[in-house]
Amino acid sequence: MLELQGLTRRFGAVTAVDDVTLRVSNGQMLGVIGRSGAGKSTMLRLINRLAEPSGGRIMFEGTDVTALRGKALRDWRTCAAMIFQQFNLVQRLDVLTNVLVGRLNHRGTLSSLLKLFTAEERALAIRTLDRFDLAEAALQRADTLSGGQQQRVAIARALLQEPRILLADEPIASLDPRNGRVVMDALRRINREDGLTVICNLHTLDTARAYCDRIVGMAKGRVVFDGAPAALTAHMVREIYGMTEDELAEAEAVTSTSVGTLRDPALAIA
Repeated sequence: MLELQGLTRRFGAVTAVDDVTLRVSNGQMLGVIGRSGAGKSTMLRLINRLAEPSGGRIMFEGTDVTALRGKALRDWRTCAAMIFQQFNLVQRLDVLTNVLVGRLNHRGTLSSLLKLFTAEERALAIRTLDRFDLAEAALQRADTLSGGQQQRVAIARALLQEPRILLADEPIASLDPRNGRVVMDALRRINREDGLTVICNLHTLDTARAYCDRIVGMAKGRVVFDGAPAALTAHMVREIYGMTEDELAEAEAVTSTSVGTLRDPALAIA
């Protein structure tokens, strides 16, 4: 189980994450929603230790993650793999090598940079790409792929880390709706088939409802909602997104009939 205990991060006078306490069970698919600046991305970076907390602790199965240093910290970042909005692939390298970089902490930096991967590792990478219908693109340069394909390559790379937790920071924000669905389908399949805990920051309310077992809503660095998708009422949406009365009335009309689309910052409902 992953536990955040009073987790806080300040940037000068600004508190980006404010005394957040959460318990995330193993194998859960958790969606985090909120306006830009609500603290969603900072919270994921704190969990992965890409950012240091100003206060509180992160615990995982009895280990104080906030106290880890050196190799133990590198091992944690392998255990809690990160997927970013902008993919973070090496564009000039082929797809297969990008995926194999996920073995970095298992084999050492020099051997990875020199592409000294074993036949077993290469076979594993191909099998992982095949899960996302990308095996045929293994020898293509990453920059020849579409955005949706590149994000799936990034997911495959994360899986080669053999993580326990997958942290996805706005993984579909730069994708069109079709590719966004493909990527979210991939994340949900990993969650279901591999039993990985997935924590996913999302801008779209309908996506969180459609794919996640549990939703956490953040506003001004604090958790203001934590529950099942069905419990996310229009009034709670207003608190999370700071909606006006007119926007709230429209949201209530949508949520009473179907899952709507709520995007930040325009908060357009379709």
